[in-house]
Amino acid sequence: MRKNRVIIMGAAGRDFHNFNVYYRDNNRFEVVAFTATQIPNIDDRTYPSGLAGDLYPQGISIEPEDGLFDLIKSRHVDEVVFSYSDVSHEIVMHKASLVNHAGANFVLLGNHQTMLKSRKPVVAVCAVRTGCGKSQTTRRISEILKAAGKQVVVVRHPMPYGDLMKQRVQRFANLSDLDKHACTIEEREEYEPHLERGTIVYAGVDYAAILQEAEQEADIILWDGGNNDTPFYQPDLWITVVDPHRPGHEIRYFPGETNLLSADVVIMNKIDTAIPEDVNNVQKNIAATNPRAMIIHAASPISVSDPSLIQGKRVLVVEDGPTLTHGGMAYGAGMVAAGQYGAKEMVDPRPWITGTIADTFKKYPNIGHLLPAMGYGDKQIQDLQSTIQAVDCDSVVIGTPINLARLIQTDKPMVRIQYQLKEEGKPGLKDVLEQKKII
Repeated sequence: MRKNRVIIMGAAGRDFHNFNVYYRDNNRFEVVAFTATQIPNIDDRTYPSGLAGDLYPQGISIEPEDGLFDLIKSRHVDEVVFSYSDVSHEIVMHKASLVNHAGANFVLLGNHQTMLKSRKPVVAVCAVRTGCGKSQTTRRISEILKAAGKQVVVVRHPMPYGDLMKQRVQRFANLSDLDKHACTIEEREEYEPHLERGTIVYAGVDYAAILQEAEQEADIILWDGGNNDTPFYQPDLWITVVDPHRPGHEIRYFPGETNLLSADVVIMNKIDTAIPEDVNNVQKNIAATNPRAMIIHAASPISVSDPSLIQGKRVLVVEDGPTLTHGGMAYGAGMVAAGQYGAKEMVDPRPWITGTIADTFKKYPNIGHLLPAMGYGDKQIQDLQSTIQAVDCDSVVIGTPINLARLIQTDKPMVRIQYQLKEEGKPGLKDVLEQKKII
């Protein structure tokens, strides 16, 4: 019997997980290629045989997504599996139309086919868009669980942009592990805040193997989602964060709407800086989409390491990269801090951008006068450093979650912005964790 020939569309994360749990040892299918998009420099490589399994002794090629139509034709593909996140419903269906035009089926795998079951309780933190506030929510939950005497291990959504075999299972216990694993800025943004609080973090490529190791040292697995993707592990408590700064996005993006539909708890974040009308509109959408969900209102107040470096100064604002790029946000914590603490001017970096940073602005022209903290490799980190050094400003406002001074050398003073989740009123996260018998 002829095997169904499959291409998996991805961005070095969900695509590999879908392959590992559904296709790797499945004799009914032959995966002929992955395609890659969103993240720079992740195509033109191979998913190695050591991860691909016995059916793929040569591994599986990873190709640029812009060649998808020709790949379907030349490799006689039967099915194309869409396996990445934070894209509008309209874009998903444009992809489906192209795939159908090329003669293949368009496939979306469901939760039951892709979620692994843990022996330990799992609390999953997901979102409807990139940049809603998953990270501070995960940190807050970790704080509550630890105070209740629980041993917490965070398992982070994958970001394997380097040597995939070396990244099969990664364990981070301290900041030196970030250098050991040659982490990108995006990885550091997600791992460093947990490590600073003494929380073990796992990530990598093979999430079944990761789960086996994490279960050995955890009372509770805390799934820290990426983009607006759904969890890789079956949650005992599913928490979804929404963002009233982008009203309507909670029902217009894939798979964020799945997270909203599936949530036990919805966190309405950033109510301290959102327009009340937008908060109300998002709340109406939650009620119409998932009326059974419990709603928690929360703020994300900021703290500033040195306000004097902002007040009356001409500042360059550096924000979280994915939030500004495929997340589509027009601002972040750095811009909020610049406004609250009286910056004289927010300097537009575009006259000074260089190299791969200039490429990012070409791909995402709506970034505007902010600088995304892009760092997918040494070259991009160097280009980011060169851009920061060249910009004519008094100081640099760092709105990204990491201490960028550890990676960027500049003679410009840097002020770090940090933010935490703060529940407003009742119920709070502790109430929910108690009600669900997690603590």
